[in-house]
Amino acid sequence: MNICPRISVRSFFCNSISFIIAAGSCVSVRAVEPESPPLIAYVGTFSSPLGDVLPTQVDLPPGNGKGIHRFQVNQTNGDLTALGVFPMGNSPSCLAINAAGNRLYSANETERWNGTTEGSISSFRVSEPDGKLTILNTVPSGGAGPTYVSLHPSEKYLFVANYFGGSVAVLTIEADGTLGHPICIQEDKGKIGPTVATNSPMGSFAFSGHDRTHAHMIQSDPSGNHVLHIDLALDKIYLWKFDQSNGQLTPGDQESVSLPPGDGPRHFHFHPNGQWFYSVQEEGSTVALFNYDSDKGTLDFQKSWSTLPPDFAGSNFCSEILVSGDGKYVYAGNRLYDTIAIFSVGDRGHLKYQGEVWTRGNYPRSFHFDPSEDFLYCCNQRADNVTVFRVDHQTGELAFTGHYQPVGNPSHIVFRETNRQ
Repeated sequence: MNICPRISVRSFFCNSISFIIAAGSCVSVRAVEPESPPLIAYVGTFSSPLGDVLPTQVDLPPGNGKGIHRFQVNQTNGDLTALGVFPMGNSPSCLAINAAGNRLYSANETERWNGTTEGSISSFRVSEPDGKLTILNTVPSGGAGPTYVSLHPSEKYLFVANYFGGSVAVLTIEADGTLGHPICIQEDKGKIGPTVATNSPMGSFAFSGHDRTHAHMIQSDPSGNHVLHIDLALDKIYLWKFDQSNGQLTPGDQESVSLPPGDGPRHFHFHPNGQWFYSVQEEGSTVALFNYDSDKGTLDFQKSWSTLPPDFAGSNFCSEILVSGDGKYVYAGNRLYDTIAIFSVGDRGHLKYQGEVWTRGNYPRSFHFDPSEDFLYCCNQRADNVTVFRVDHQTGELAFTGHYQPVGNPSHIVFRETNRQ
């Protein structure tokens, strides 16, 4: 015989709630913390031979990048998981992302676009939470072969270095993230440096860019009042005053500084203190230290160091330079030798060679930290992969995690950290 009283679901629910309320201090309900947004990485690639190709789906030879590749980052072990590709056949080789993480810009490194003899720059909307890209617009870059883009701190302007055009340009960024056409273009002029670098290692046959002017990088200083750019072939770093009201570049109090003939400055990076400025030389295989005066926008050369071990002989092309966020270490990329040199930063910004790590691929074109700086990601252009290294914050050493991510002709990697829209 069933002697249990029949209880309705409604009565059970109401009685349970009453019991919980009566228990008061004896019962606590644990709030469920919201899941953190995914960390997304974008990898720019060389996706086709130079040509008049618009952002579109195209058939590309095996080994070529397919456009801008998108990955989710495992923030525990650094692994990358492929999410998709925004197909582009015009080599989006350098990327920049805004602070909010909702706009991305690409330098499309071609010599022809839309019937012109220049390259192009594209703007994208970044969706949440998966980071998918939607193209907003594409505009001319102000010269052939745009190889570098960077954002002004105000995010009202985008700077472009046109490698094959030997020029730099300023583009406006509208409120909706679309780009305006160049409002300022400055062409590099002067005497081309020699084909043999002053500081080339013994037995080097490195020759890459001393044939015509080649603007290779442009970026604002931290204040936004001055802009610096490099011309590899002229062996010079140019310094500009920047008018934030109209986006115009005018020669600074010090118009330029020269590196040793033939050494070929390529990229630079400011130390977090804003006073030390490091330049890496592509053909000289050196890192040069300058003191930077942020008020005047001037550079004062201090000293340089080789990116190679003392017994190295042969050809090498330096690529990237990166200063750690804590300012304790400097990393410099070596192509052909295929290593990342590690330096510790000492008094007055002077460097001490700590060692090197093999990139686990050939021709490391660039590398970058994730936002935590626990991992460094290296784009091995000719190995068609991105490799991942764990960073030791105490020693600066890089330990390979074992993760290889296949990407055809990877060139540049950037990260969208969180959902900040």
